[in-house]
Amino acid sequence: MAIFNLQKREIECKVVYYGPGRCGKTTNLEYIYKSYKKQITGDLVSVNTEGDRTLYFDFLPMGLGKIKGCDVRVQLYTVPGQVQYRSTRKLVLMGVDAVVFVADSLAVRREKNMLSLKDLQENLRDYNLSIFQVPIVMQYNKRDLADQGLPTMSVEQMGKDLNRQLKAPEYEASALSGPGVGPTLKECLKLTLQSLQKQTKWAQ
Repeated sequence: MAIFNLQKREIECKVVYYGPGRCGKTTNLEYIYKSYKKQITGDLVSVNTEGDRTLYFDFLPMGLGKIKGCDVRVQLYTVPGQVQYRSTRKLVLMGVDAVVFVADSLAVRREKNMLSLKDLQENLRDYNLSIFQVPIVMQYNKRDLADQGLPTMSVEQMGKDLNRQLKAPEYEASALSGPGVGPTLKECLKLTLQSLQKQTKWAQ
């Protein structure tokens, strides 16, 4: 849930990059941090776990306008994807305003993608949130691996597996080199701001 700071005329909200281990969540944030230096208002903070990481930093979107005269500050987070860090993922989701679900295009990761989405749904439910109500964007990452001869799933297959019921916006991406990273983030920020605008109306 967004934090409204009327004294600073600021609204702070939280976007979480969620997905299975090694799907490219960290790579997304590292690319954003590198490519949008003007909008970054703090350091990239990395909390290392054994073989996995949680990252976060403040991101100040520009040119998106204000809500009720307030600037919008966005905190971008990743979660550790490995199975044993479920409690950490749940903790990071606390107060979430929007989610980018990063799915791995490699065919061998199909089941892990679906299990991770189920994990997201269950963790949100524990906070009395529905996966159908929280703004969510689907990113099908590692699309470049098909060009390297590695067996990948089609976008149609991934959409059928993960997005048939959600009907969330979908983006193809190659987070390592950047294609699709910016459009995914922009769409997520747009949905977040739309959601915040609704919240401010309800708060009146």
